[in-house]
Amino acid sequence: MNAPRRALVLIDVQQEYFDGPLDIQYPSRDESLANILRALDVAAQADMPVVAVRHEYPEGAPVFAAGSAGWENHPEVERRIGSTTKRVAKNHSDIFTSTGLAEWFRENEIDTLTLVGYMTNNCVLATSVAAEPLGLTIEVLSDATGAVHLANEAGTASARQVHETLMALLHSNWAAVATTEAWASAATDDARLVKSDLVTSATQGRAAWEQL
Repeated sequence: MNAPRRALVLIDVQQEYFDGPLDIQYPSRDESLANILRALDVAAQADMPVVAVRHEYPEGAPVFAAGSAGWENHPEVERRIGSTTKRVAKNHSDIFTSTGLAEWFRENEIDTLTLVGYMTNNCVLATSVAAEPLGLTIEVLSDATGAVHLANEAGTASARQVHETLMALLHSNWAAVATTEAWASAATDDARLVKSDLVTSATQGRAAWEQL
């Protein structure tokens, strides 16, 4: 199997997720941020391309308004990403719509995207699904992403429940899910992370529930 041609993709590591109604609640913001910074260090050591995506709405929007404090990247991330980082603004949940990134990945012969950032239950999920018809392999770092508590007319779910459920869901079909440490080892060795598949996940899931 050929070695993966990776890019590290930072999705919306912006201040909106550290101060306000979208505060990341699981894993803790401190933990996920530390692992995002660790992934940046690994990418730098491996000479891996880095893409920094930032959500952006027009001035005056309640969140992610261009130029607002919440729109800014977290300062620790901003200090780490340099002039070689590909910077992109988006206004949809996935990173591909109206950004030109799919074409940029093809032009740079990148076939594997490692996703870190926020939120698990929105942009990480949407990007993982949208990558499938583009033929891109997705990796998601479970401890360098995060979710929020959810409640609406359809029900309620804790951030931990949301995050852990979506990690299992993604690993069953759309992405190889791993810790930052496991990914760092794979990136250093130019090795691919292995994901499960829907049939295997369903079979193992049935067996697990029958034992309860």
